[in-house]
Amino acid sequence: MPQQQYAAASVRELAAVVARVAPRDKELWPSREPLPGPVGARVQEERADQLWMVVGMVDRASKLEDAPIPRGRAADLFEAEALAAFWELAAGGRLRHHAKHVGKPLALATLRIVRDCLAILADLVVPGRAVALPVLDSVAPKKTVRRRHQQVMYRELVELAGQGPLEKGPIALGADDRTRLLALVAVVLDAAPRSGELERMNVSSLGDGEGTVEVVRAPQNQALNYDVVASRVGVSRSSVARAMSDPDQISEALRQRILAEIREMREEPPTVERYVLREGSQVAVRRYLRLREGLVAPLTGSTAGLWVTIRPSKAGPAGIRMRAEGIRLAYARGMRALNHVMAGTYKWSPMPTKLEQLRRSVKVEPLPPEE
Repeated sequence: MPQQQYAAASVRELAAVVARVAPRDKELWPSREPLPGPVGARVQEERADQLWMVVGMVDRASKLEDAPIPRGRAADLFEAEALAAFWELAAGGRLRHHAKHVGKPLALATLRIVRDCLAILADLVVPGRAVALPVLDSVAPKKTVRRRHQQVMYRELVELAGQGPLEKGPIALGADDRTRLLALVAVVLDAAPRSGELERMNVSSLGDGEGTVEVVRAPQNQALNYDVVASRVGVSRSSVARAMSDPDQISEALRQRILAEIREMREEPPTVERYVLREGSQVAVRRYLRLREGLVAPLTGSTAGLWVTIRPSKAGPAGIRMRAEGIRLAYARGMRALNHVMAGTYKWSPMPTKLEQLRRSVKVEPLPPEE
C-alpha cells in the first residue's frame, strides 16, 4: 500500500511510530505491536483510523507558517508550547481534512477523540514523560428516541420497504437497501446491539425459526473505554487517563488499582444474550434473508456474516460482511431518506442519524440462560 509522504521529519517519525501499532497495510495487522504499559492492549480498527486522522492533522499543522509546530523531532511535538498550539488549531477547525469545512470548530466529542489519541501518541513517542494534555468537559449524551417515535419510525420504514423505487429530490434508496434497513432497525429495537455487535452477528445468531437473536456482548473495554474503567474503580475519568498516560500525577496505589481492574476486565469472557424477535421483526428479517441469500451465492469462502453489503465497493464484492462503520453509515443514509420523505408530515419528529442514539433509547431484557 502506498505510504503517505510527509514533508516534516517530525511527522514522518510520528507516522512511523503509529505504523508499528496500527499499520495501514492490513496484511500486517495481525502482527501489530501492543501499546506500551502493563496491560498490553492492541489498537482496534476504529482507534487506528483515529490515530491516523491525528497524524494527518499534525501534518497539516506543520505546513502552516504561523504555527510553532516542531518539524525536526517527533518528541518535540509533545512539548507544552507545541501541544498547546496544535490544540488551538485543531479545536478551531483549521486542521480539518476537507477544505470546505476548514474553520468550523470541532465538536466536543471529536475533541475528546483527538485528546485520547494524543495521550496514546505521547505514550508511544515520549514514554514516561509528563505531557500537558488538554482537559475537556464530559460529552453530554445525545438525545434519544422516545418509544412513541420509535413505533412511528418503524411503521414508516415498513411502508417505505414495500414501496417502489425511492427517488425524491437528492435522496435515493434502493429496494434492497430498504429491506436491509428495516431488518436492521427491527433487530436494534428488539435487542439493542451496538454497531460492533451487529458486525459480529452471523446467520447462526438467529434461532427458533428467526424467532430469537443472539448478541455477543464483548467486554466493553476491548477498545479501553475510560468511562467504564472509572465507573468500576469508583474514580474520575481523568484519573484513569492519568494512570495510562501521566502516572506521575496520581498515587502509585491508585494507579495499581486502576491497572488491576483493567487486567481483570480484559480477562472477562464475552457474554452471549438471547432476545425474542417480535412477529413483525421476524417477517422483516426473513425478507432480508431471502435478499442476502442471493447476494452471497456467488461468493467463495466464508459467508457466515448476517449483515452483508448490497453492492460492490472498495472493500470487496457485494455480499461480504459489513463492518461496524458501514452499518452506521447505512443506518444514517436510511434515516436521512426517511426524514426527507416525511418532512412536513403532521407530528413527524425527525429521526437521529446516529445508530447509537436509537440503541440507547431501547429497553430490552434478554431471555433467561438456557440450561
